[in-house]
Amino acid sequence: MSEFRIHHDVNELLSLLRVHGGEGAEVYIDLLQKNRTPYVTTTVSAYSAKVKIAEFSRTPEDFLKKYDELKSKNTRHLDPLVYLLSKLTEDKENLQYLQQNAKERAELAANAAVNSTISYTMPSTASKISVQELEELRKQLGSVTTSSSVQQPLELLRKMLREKQNKNNTGQRIPVFPVLVYERPALIGDFLTGSSLSTDMTVPIGTLPLASQESTIVEDLLYVLIGVDGRYITAQPLIGRQNRAFLVDPNLDMSIKELVTRILPVAASYSTVTRFIEEKSSFEYGQVNHALAAAMRTLIKEYMILITQLEHLQRQGLLSLQKLWFYIQPTMRTMEILASLAISVDKGECMGGSTLSLLHDRTFNYTGDSQAQELCLYLTKAASVPYFEILEKWIYRGIINDPYSEFMVEEHELQKEKIQEDYNDKYWDQRYTVVQQQIPSFLQKMADKILSTGKYLNVFRECGRDVTCPVAKEVIYTLKERAYVEQIEKAYNYASKVLLDFLMEEKELVARLRSIKHYFLMDQGDFFVHFMDLTEEELKKPVDDIIPSRLEALLELALRMSTANTDPFKDDLKIDLMPHDLITQLLRVLAIETKQEKAIINADPTELTLSGLEAFSFDYIFKWPVSLIINRKALTRYQMLFRHMFYCKHVERQLCNVWISNKAAKQYSLHSAKWLAGAFTLRQRMLNFVQNIQYYMMFEVMEPTWHILEKNLKLVSNIDDVLSHHTSFLDNCLKDCMLTNPELLKIFSKLMSVCVMFTNCMQRFTQSMKLDNEMNQLTLEHGTMMGPPTEHERLEESVKKKLTTKLLAEHADSLHLTSSFEATINKFDSNFSMHLLDLLDKLSVYSTNDCEHSMINIIYRPLSPSRTI
Repeated sequence: MSEFRIHHDVNELLSLLRVHGGEGAEVYIDLLQKNRTPYVTTTVSAYSAKVKIAEFSRTPEDFLKKYDELKSKNTRHLDPLVYLLSKLTEDKENLQYLQQNAKERAELAANAAVNSTISYTMPSTASKISVQELEELRKQLGSVTTSSSVQQPLELLRKMLREKQNKNNTGQRIPVFPVLVYERPALIGDFLTGSSLSTDMTVPIGTLPLASQESTIVEDLLYVLIGVDGRYITAQPLIGRQNRAFLVDPNLDMSIKELVTRILPVAASYSTVTRFIEEKSSFEYGQVNHALAAAMRTLIKEYMILITQLEHLQRQGLLSLQKLWFYIQPTMRTMEILASLAISVDKGECMGGSTLSLLHDRTFNYTGDSQAQELCLYLTKAASVPYFEILEKWIYRGIINDPYSEFMVEEHELQKEKIQEDYNDKYWDQRYTVVQQQIPSFLQKMADKILSTGKYLNVFRECGRDVTCPVAKEVIYTLKERAYVEQIEKAYNYASKVLLDFLMEEKELVARLRSIKHYFLMDQGDFFVHFMDLTEEELKKPVDDIIPSRLEALLELALRMSTANTDPFKDDLKIDLMPHDLITQLLRVLAIETKQEKAIINADPTELTLSGLEAFSFDYIFKWPVSLIINRKALTRYQMLFRHMFYCKHVERQLCNVWISNKAAKQYSLHSAKWLAGAFTLRQRMLNFVQNIQYYMMFEVMEPTWHILEKNLKLVSNIDDVLSHHTSFLDNCLKDCMLTNPELLKIFSKLMSVCVMFTNCMQRFTQSMKLDNEMNQLTLEHGTMMGPPTEHERLEESVKKKLTTKLLAEHADSLHLTSSFEATINKFDSNFSMHLLDLLDKLSVYSTNDCEHSMINIIYRPLSPSRTI
């Protein structure tokens, strides 16, 4: 069982048991994965488990009846379920909890029923029905029910199947037999219970001598064995899908009657098989059932030949009742098996793969009976021919031709062009899906490879390439599964290699991934320096005021001016201004296909206007079939990583600008050097934190994970492995960069906000002192166009510089006194320290509880200064 299946089943079980809170599903999933065993439920263990549950049950007859009913329908995984239930009966604590849970659920259901109950009043009747009229009405209803009990459900079933098949095959309508086929019961070859032979002139059989009784009954039996009522043996009307019953004249001699009752099951089996053949020959039941019915019809023809030969002997007076019993013996077993199969297929409503599963299981169950096994093998081989034709076309050409929805792989109408907009990655996962009930049990282990083989070839074919599998060979059913398993393996290996080589070599998948890494994971340093220098002023504007075409032009200029100019895929890089900030985008992505999705999508947009920096992201143009790997879901993950790192880079640049401005202020002998030193220290702590976070993300998370991805891509054998490794790479990057945990990301965003507000405050302070302007003026006076300054000019400049410094220092002190600058710096310091400690505490908890050991590296980085002030 796959990890996804375990996760799904555990969550569904918890919801059914109404278990909320606590340790959650993850604990149980880990426990189940660690304790998985390759145990296979045997017939002996299933039987003992069934006996144990029957002993434990309050109504053992009902349980055994239900078990036999499910077994006759060939229900899958029935024996493992019974074994599990038997184990639950041994656990008293679990039993007590389940009983309490069932009681609570029953009470809730009862309360809901009471709340929704509507009181009804019986209408008053003006006249009463007499007893005689009531009996007559009952008889009429009984006769109508008997005559229509079989036909009406069959008509409804055929209609339902036809609608389902027409829905799945919109371009090809399912043909329908004309109504007269179903309205002429004489064409079926079964008993006509409403028009039996006239018995008005029939001599009572009890008055005949014993020899005459025997010859008369032999003649009757020959009629009954081919579906025609005799004079003294008549078929009873059918009710539902029960077996055919017969009424034998009660005056018949007991010795003859005993033999007749032994022969009549053959006629009952013939009736069952004939009805099955006629019913399953309708178009709606699919090609597998058609083939099975045709194989049964061949056997019925041989049966009819036998009856014809017996009739010939009877006319010659050479057929006694004992001889008839002797000659019919070999056929009894054949007809019994055919009838049993027909009943099982009917009960299970089997079609396609489920029919083949039933036939295969029956073939194996008859291992000790060579004749019965040979018969079932013949039927299974015949029925599997159309199924294997669909299978061959799928694994050799990547085409599904399944008009009756019988194949294990189902095609859905999804356009490959929409893969660029699909955040749920539906195309690859849902364009072709496996239908569990249509998987033959002998192909269960190969189902995933069969699905993948056709998908690979289908992708290759949709790229306009010709698909000719060199290992194509007819697949034939056999009890030795290795024969067709090898064929499927060969087809799978060919399909994997063809598509993988096409993507890796012709479409240069690895080079494209490397190109995306340059831009989205920011490993092209000179390109980003150029780009951020060019777009800094534009990205400071509100997002509504930004002109996208201007950003596109600046992007083009940055690409041409940097080493990115050598990238052959640089033209696929585009600008994207997102409508939400990073945290909102993360919450929307995490809510996809959950209960919160609708609420988050329909939530009112925030009133805060996004700046260009907060909304900015890159986009990338990807075309088929590369879009299978670099789809919208993967690109969204890349965008989240990029926005995270891009904003960190922006904050770092702002802090560096503050550092440059602060250098100019250091030359003044300010009386308030104490609070300026505090501001410089805080700025350096922030810069150190941001730089270390960037170092951690780029060199301790992304680069090692990228090298693992490159190494794995060299060893892959199919596209599913490529998808798996690429998704794992992105998931690990997101997780280790704190982007899968909204709680950590919110704390980190608060830290970034404190840094940005601090830089804005320091920039305003620097501008108010006008240090930069004054120093520029001094520099211009110092260096003139008239040549090097004289000694007198140097002396005047020195005096002016000292005077300016004194005035600016006094101005700075007065600014400090009027604006409470020191308190502001202390508040920034306390907020930054508080959020930083909160982040480190949360990281410590997650790295310990969730075994995210890479995150623990952050704890030892931000508080260690990398340079002095």
